[in-house]
Amino acid sequence: MFTASLGVFLFGLLAAVAGGAVGAAIGGNYAFVLVGFCVLASWGIFAATGSTFGFDYLAFGPFMGPHIAFAGGVAAAVYARYKGHMADGKDVNSPLAGLGRPAFLVVGAVFGVLGYLFQIGVSHVPWFGSHTDSIAFTVLCSGLLARIVFGGAPGEGLFRGSLHNPEGFHEGATSFPAKIKPGPNGRWLEWQERPSQLIAIGSLFGIFAGGASLFLAANIGAHLTDLGFADGLAAANANNFCFGISAIIILFLITNRNMPVQHHVTNIAGLAAVQFFPVLMGKSFSTFTWTATSTWDSHAWLMAFVAILVAGVFGVITAALGEFAARLWYNRGTSHVDPPAACIWIGNTLVVSSAALLS
Repeated sequence: MFTASLGVFLFGLLAAVAGGAVGAAIGGNYAFVLVGFCVLASWGIFAATGSTFGFDYLAFGPFMGPHIAFAGGVAAAVYARYKGHMADGKDVNSPLAGLGRPAFLVVGAVFGVLGYLFQIGVSHVPWFGSHTDSIAFTVLCSGLLARIVFGGAPGEGLFRGSLHNPEGFHEGATSFPAKIKPGPNGRWLEWQERPSQLIAIGSLFGIFAGGASLFLAANIGAHLTDLGFADGLAAANANNFCFGISAIIILFLITNRNMPVQHHVTNIAGLAAVQFFPVLMGKSFSTFTWTATSTWDSHAWLMAFVAILVAGVFGVITAALGEFAARLWYNRGTSHVDPPAACIWIGNTLVVSSAALLS
């Protein structure tokens, strides 16, 4: 959307300045919660009109896009720690406007611009740009950059941050997995780190998202096709709906409830359902014609059953990847490197590529 002309590019660039600053001002996680509300509002606009401007600008663009607002909040938090105004650079809950220092908002604005430019660049990379989630990849890279630049000891200079913080490895551990195992030196979510926990969250939330995504792809897709819109338009956005619900759930995590963090699971599981259902029906995603579920026969429902099982499998894979990312970058770190973002782009690439190979 923002590369159609110089004017719209500059419009988006200036909006990203404000988006990153707002994310820093209200706190990265609060900005991410607002992404969830924007997604649901955008779905209402989309279902009624067929327009994707809500997704393109509000939910995933300069207004509240995670690569801009959330990433700005993440970078500003670790900068505030570096300057000695916050004890924990991983605190992406606290609204930095409350510190009364505009410099922190400026850092958010800078990383908002970087996120805007980097995401556009990634989306134009041949093959990779169309076979991954460029927004999630940008959130990860932005977080890693902020860690490297501001993640060192306060006042001891820039570009001294460590990605793995090996000083926090378990003493006496001989293997890398044992060294990064969660424990007193750091953990992400204690109620979501063991294999049994990851299997339960991944599979059940995966099926939850897969079923909803199929219904949206089929029924909203058929409705929009009748109105003259391109077939598959709803399917291309279907996984965002449950992602939006999962983002709103973060609000309750912020208020000290042990909520499951599973927007990475619902995103990729929903994507898997809508990508693999056409394959199971003997077509590809690009050639499949979506029809209302009221017209489905027994065979279609059986394939839908298999599709949400596939969603559950990818949900487990994504949940496990998220925990691995937490152990690798988050647990011992001095800043927030987002585990869900770290695995969403990988999961997206796995799902889209494998579905294409099997079609």
